Amino acid sequence: MDPRKDFELSRRTVLVAGGATVVVTALPAAQVQAATPGNPAYAGSFSLSVNGAQRTVEVDTRTTLLDLLREHLKLTGSKKGCDHGQCGACTVMVNGERINSCLSLAVMHAGDEVTTIEGLGTTEQLHPMQAAFVKHDGYQCGYCTPGQICSAVAVLDEIKAGVPSHVTGDLTSSPRATPDEMRERMSGNICRCGAYSNIADAMAEVGGDQA
Repeated sequence: MDPRKDFELSRRTVLVAGGATVVVTALPAAQVQAATPGNPAYAGSFSLSVNGAQRTVEVDTRTTLLDLLREHLKLTGSKKGCDHGQCGACTVMVNGERINSCLSLAVMHAGDEVTTIEGLGTTEQLHPMQAAFVKHDGYQCGYCTPGQICSAVAVLDEIKAGVPSHVTGDLTSSPRATPDEMRERMSGNICRCGAYSNIADAMAEVGGDQA
């Protein structure tokens, strides 16, 4: 008696076991080259705007936006903290909205406009949020600061655009830059040094007209 007959599995059985669903998303054929032992997931080249400059890059399909910025474009302001989207140190803005760049694949951003901490201001001309962080001592070790500042800028833009948060009481009116609103929206950016109150003061100064 063949014991394998009592335990026969097909590929379909494995894929749907336990109600699981497998979804496969393919890149356009024009962007994908055949995999080779030395080049398992090459995606060809694509272009995106980074801090106002058009950049054409060639990366492995598994490369995250964070690694593209840090390792390929040498924009090391955005930090790799947890690499799991839990600390916010890698926050950048894509088409004006903040994202955790460690969770986003670079190839997903062909044609997008990416702004990192390097694109917000310069040493000679700081962005108002950067200047406010300096004034209110909104940093200590500085590791989380680039992500904090990018997120803070995007938070005020969200409030200005009328995007509600979990603490917005009245969804029929535009939210204001109140302490509760800003703290809730910044909760995804972790500061191990605990400079939260100073960060809140910096944001309050910049977003004072929205309070």
